[in-house]
Amino acid sequence: MHGNKMILAIDVGNTNISCGVYDGKELVTTFRLMSRQAHTSDEYGVLFSELLHMNKVDKRAIDGTVVASVVPNVMHALNGALVRYIGKHHLAVGPGVKTGIKITTDNPREIGADRIVDAVAGYELYGGPVLVLDFGTATTYDLVTADGCFCAGITAPGIRISARALWEDTARLPEIEIKKPKSILAQETVSSMQAGLVYGQIGQTEYIVNQVKKETGYNDLKVVATGGLGRIIADETDVIQIYNSQLTLEGLRIIYEKNS
Repeated sequence: MHGNKMILAIDVGNTNISCGVYDGKELVTTFRLMSRQAHTSDEYGVLFSELLHMNKVDKRAIDGTVVASVVPNVMHALNGALVRYIGKHHLAVGPGVKTGIKITTDNPREIGADRIVDAVAGYELYGGPVLVLDFGTATTYDLVTADGCFCAGITAPGIRISARALWEDTARLPEIEIKKPKSILAQETVSSMQAGLVYGQIGQTEYIVNQVKKETGYNDLKVVATGGLGRIIADETDVIQIYNSQLTLEGLRIIYEKNS
């Protein structure tokens, strides 16, 4: 048997379910499912069994599973599937789970599990004070102090939400690919929307990060970003120091280790 623990980490977002298999600290494979489509626990069981098999992971070698979910109706079926089809130590991130950070906001229970996981990863991997940005369905900014207190969170519409609002609420604007156009001085519809969305997000990011620094006085604040569209933004601004596409999965691994 391998000395390392093999764990399956699952992040259930509003759009996608992102999964990673860790052998110790090494991420050996990742795969994704859509979370908008409802499945029974048996369907999830089959999907996970198949996906693990296709990614050359022996289901029996998995020592445990850890899940963070912001989608309650997916959670029930998914937990059932993992308990029944994987059948090893199973951890769902929520109240009562050891995270290594203290939540000092007004209502700790309303903080989404994904944000806690991101904050844990940012703090454990890079130290505090750290501001963790996640460019997902929403764009979130979460602040963890030097002594590990999750003390503030900012939530804005994600880039895709803003894009969808543009093309659903206007008769003539098309669905577009989200990327930075060559210039902000756009001269036709598609690059005009791209300019507004991407430069708008860059501007928002810089303003919010600078405002957080101003109000906290943390001049040594580390700024870490993750999330699908985060790379586009991280590449375009100096306020983000680190982009880590696997931050949420790393956080799940860290939390699993703290609880096993």
